[in-house]
Amino acid sequence: MNKEHKKVLVVDDDLGILEALQAILEEEGYIVTVADNGGYIENLPVDDLPNLILLDILLSGKDGRTIARQLKNQASTCHIPIILLSAHPNLKKDATSCGADDFVAKPFDIDALLTKIEQHLVP
Repeated sequence: MNKEHKKVLVVDDDLGILEALQAILEEEGYIVTVADNGGYIENLPVDDLPNLILLDILLSGKDGRTIARQLKNQASTCHIPIILLSAHPNLKKDATSCGADDFVAKPFDIDALLTKIEQHLVP
């Protein structure tokens, strides 16, 4: 799969995780956009949508499950795979019930995360 033109949006309020994921994903050849709050994702530019979204469940002031549900209910964004991230592994069931495509518990194994990303980006 050609990762060169695949855009990944990472939304997490932990700047350390944002920086690490951005570096790793860019090294893998993805085009990466990062946001540290849910406000950005609620106003995604429809002419430049990501191919996949990595979204923290427990964002400051916003719940990632609510954001995922909103995105999956909009015609312009319902096709975008969403992988929810959380330090609380017991939230996996919540992730699928809100329409997310997958769930990864923090701390995560980067190779396992990259595999999940690739699986959801297969055309």
